[in-house]
Order: sequence, then C-alpha cells, then structure tokens
Amino acid sequence: MPKLPVVSGKELVSALKKAGFVEVRQKGSHVSLQKVTPEITYKTVVPLHRELAKGTLLDILHQAGLSREDLLELL
Repeated sequence: MPKLPVVSGKELVSALKKAGFVEVRQKGSHVSLQKVTPEITYKTVVPLHRELAKGTLLDILHQAGLSREDLLELL
C-alpha cells in the first residue's frame, strides 16, 4: 500500500474535480463537493488548509469512494 502524499486542500479539490466531483458550495475555508452516480451520491467537505492531516485525508478519500492509488493517479 503506497504512502499517503502530503497535499493541500486546494490540491485535493482539483484532484477530486478530475475524478468527477463538482463544487457545490463554499463556506469560509471549507469546500463542499459532490459526485452523483446512478448507484450512489458521494459527498465530502475539504478544508482549504496548507497541509491536510493524514486522518482528514483518509476520511475524505473514504467519503469520496477513492483509494490511495486513485488519489496518486489524480495528483
């Protein structure tokens, strides 16, 4: 299993947009993203911090239905 990269909130938002997510809204420094598929709707919130904590990044990936490998490909 590859190590998690250190990413900022902006980098993660752009990677999620490449994966088909759209920005729904922004409140302060948090961006809400959503991806609608026929089976399920994925929703997540990304804080626009300079560096995301590992646990936060893992939670966002889980909510988005993505693996570590998927994230590495999108970056």
